[in-house]
Amino acid sequence: METLYPSTKLSKSTNPLKLIENKTYKLNGQFTFKNHTYDINQYLEDTRTEGLLIIHRDTIIYENYWNDLKQNENHISWSMAKSFMGTLIGIYFEKGLFKLDETVTKYLPSLNGSGYEDVTIKNLLEMSSGVRFDEDYGAFNSDINRFGRAFALGSSLEAFAKTLTKEKEQGQFNHYVSIDTQVLGLLLSEITGKSITELTQEHIWEPLGMEHDGYWLVDNENMEVVLGGLNASLRDFAKLGLLYKNYGKLNNHHVIDSNWVADATTPSAPHLMPGEIPFSSNIHGYGYQWWIPQNNTTCFAMGGIYNQYVYVDPVHDVVITKLSANHKFKKEGTITKDIHFVMFDEIIKNIVNNR
Repeated sequence: METLYPSTKLSKSTNPLKLIENKTYKLNGQFTFKNHTYDINQYLEDTRTEGLLIIHRDTIIYENYWNDLKQNENHISWSMAKSFMGTLIGIYFEKGLFKLDETVTKYLPSLNGSGYEDVTIKNLLEMSSGVRFDEDYGAFNSDINRFGRAFALGSSLEAFAKTLTKEKEQGQFNHYVSIDTQVLGLLLSEITGKSITELTQEHIWEPLGMEHDGYWLVDNENMEVVLGGLNASLRDFAKLGLLYKNYGKLNNHHVIDSNWVADATTPSAPHLMPGEIPFSSNIHGYGYQWWIPQNNTTCFAMGGIYNQYVYVDPVHDVVITKLSANHKFKKEGTITKDIHFVMFDEIIKNIVNNR
């Protein structure tokens, strides 16, 4: 993807984290979702999986690639990038550069008059901005597709954010708005005086021991597409999951405070809880740019369109990373996330019962 669009480079770590490998796990079995039984390997094929990595007790027990993707090649994150952006916010919150109850327009006055006026940083993190936004990828005139066309035609990300309006009171309703994350990126770049690429390199790529170069897609003003434009290898995506599983530590580095990890992966208000509730447009819960599955609230996940996932189970010490190119995603909608979460739980159950 970085060869098709303008991008900035993340250099592989000078101290790469090489995980222990013991690839003895045999991936097989079935799982049930809404009275329908799926074969795991067939479902991986049906969703056009391109990479699958399973890490148990910090050891790679399964790794496979399809459709010509290779271990050292990059794949686009889509919305998994949001969890990386949320992590950078947490790192600088820990440094005391801002408070979560401060408004974004304190630092970005250019957003006054838009739907983001007076929205707090915390409500941006929790997808509770109250901004009107249609994230339906299958609808040509949805806001997310308007954004995609604007980006492709050279409009800046900040200019698009200014066009959005308010729909609800902030902090009362959980509604997924990708531009909320983009505003977080604009905010942090303004506060630190550094690009998101520089911050990612310093605080994530280097200390986590990323094995390969990565890339951020950027707009015509060189602003990173933090809502979904990170390109990395399968193993390197998994390392953010390992960081959170290990409560903020990885590769002999304390990267982020354990309290932030807990807050980021735990719903903090009724409208953020998993389940079918009147205060949310999602059945899964939400933290600080992390999903909390309805079917297993001890787990948490990054997720991206076309079925990109990093699924973290700290109780059973498992991280599953899946990269895909599911062309049926728009037709299937969000139910594919529900099915994947159930499948991941079944895989983890098989691992625990057979090792």
